[in-house]
Amino acid sequence: MEKWTIGEIDQLLFSKDKVDMEYIEELKKDNRKGVQKLIMKWEKQEAQKELAHSQFVEMTSFERKYRSQGFRFIAGIDEAGRGPLAGPVVAGAVILSEDFYLPGLNDSKKLTEAKREEYFEIINDQALAVGIGIIEAAEIDEINILQASKKAMLHAAAQLEINPDFLLIDAVKLETPYPFEALIKGDARSVSIAAASVIAKVTRDRLMKDLGLRFPQYGFQANMGYGTAEHLNALREHGVTEHHRKTFAPVRECIQ
Repeated sequence: MEKWTIGEIDQLLFSKDKVDMEYIEELKKDNRKGVQKLIMKWEKQEAQKELAHSQFVEMTSFERKYRSQGFRFIAGIDEAGRGPLAGPVVAGAVILSEDFYLPGLNDSKKLTEAKREEYFEIINDQALAVGIGIIEAAEIDEINILQASKKAMLHAAAQLEINPDFLLIDAVKLETPYPFEALIKGDARSVSIAAASVIAKVTRDRLMKDLGLRFPQYGFQANMGYGTAEHLNALREHGVTEHHRKTFAPVRECIQ
């Protein structure tokens, strides 16, 4: 084993998806501290991979349950943007294939922005169908945020290119012709809902960044419409835009 440099061992360990365990056992006989550190790093990485795999399998339990009952096209549905003072509420609907595999997929709020963007592209590329529903601030004021969230979810489901035969919905119950289950914290319990949460969150964040270019004084590209100190100060100084939710108390208080 001495013929391999530490750099070469690093390359061999971390450039492959699978490493022969006999090779690992041989490496463990190498007394160089650098080699032992690489083994520890590799073992930690493998443990993280195994945990991500186990979590992903656990998050397919609802999909497996309803497939065993004969449902084929199970759509996960989730929304993003209930709490902000500005911008739309956006819902995503996603139908995944039975063999879809993306370890690490979880509630979009638990992912970094970079991971959300990465997973957004993978989901759009590999999902059987993706739908998006958007309800703007003016309509949110008309029908209230709960009803707007439900309406966005229904619109997202209607945009799917494949008609679902079952819905897994994050938290809320919808008036829909499809059978469904509403799951509390569903975006952390179902891969389909988690995928929908990524679609909704990334879509909404991109919309808010675009608004941030048009209304730079409000800092939308950073606060995504939430009531940060910067945003509240801008409301008091510059007033309310057409994209603000005028029925939300902090905004309503700034209307003369």
